[in-house]
Amino acid sequence: MENSYRFFANKDCKYYPCHKGIEELNCLFCFCPFYTRKECPGNPYYIETSSGLVKDCSNCCFPHRAENYDRIMEWLRNQKAAVNE
Repeated sequence: MENSYRFFANKDCKYYPCHKGIEELNCLFCFCPFYTRKECPGNPYYIETSSGLVKDCSNCCFPHRAENYDRIMEWLRNQKAAVNE
């Protein structure tokens, strides 16, 4: 498969598909690298709890869309460069 390093669909996963409304779900970033970041390119919303705000990404498909691979990799490279400076 051409560009298989950019896209992986684990259709045998018991949670697949983990998001509705996306036909080709990229599982490469199953755990979103932006989850711990307040600012992210996706569309999360925040739930107020007694412990504070909790980020809810259940309606966000940003890391699962193949066309976002380059943006995610660029962000990860920048994070690594910032740590190494």
